[in-house]
Amino acid sequence: MSTSGPRVTHHILSVLVENKAGVLSRVAGLFSRRGFNIFSLAVSPTDDERFSRMTIVVDAESAPLEQVTRQLDKLINVVEITELSAGAAVERELMLATVAADASNRGQVTELAAIFEAKILDVGPDALTLMAAGSPDKLDSIEELLRPFGITGLQRTGRIALPRIARGTVRLAAVSESA
Repeated sequence: MSTSGPRVTHHILSVLVENKAGVLSRVAGLFSRRGFNIFSLAVSPTDDERFSRMTIVVDAESAPLEQVTRQLDKLINVVEITELSAGAAVERELMLATVAADASNRGQVTELAAIFEAKILDVGPDALTLMAAGSPDKLDSIEELLRPFGITGLQRTGRIALPRIARGTVRLAAVSESA
């Protein structure tokens, strides 16, 4: 997922589904049968135990958005589909990375982790495991900067996203003067 190479555009879909066995399999099967490439997929329960939310990031070139939403909408367990545009969504991702870090470069890796507000989770004689959370671009950046040290293990969760909260004009109440 590094930033080198051509930039791939994605559709981000927030899909509210019934929290029932087999729903994930049916959604994944739909994408597979249609030849749509899923870039990332995250699923978790919502505040209402009857529903789960899937954040599906789809390669825009493999899957026209209208076709994807039309096919998803046909699945009986799908309750609501929302496309989240980059500017209208709060997106986050989690990354765990084990990086070669012996006595000669441990300080540099630790300093880089601090700059990106990453947390060191495990320490060995020749390696560190760190956790970073943030926007996909932030994680692409730290991953790219860690590569020269030697990444020996890497796992990213894929994106999770919610729509941004609408902000209206804030009006302050006038303070009445008492005489």
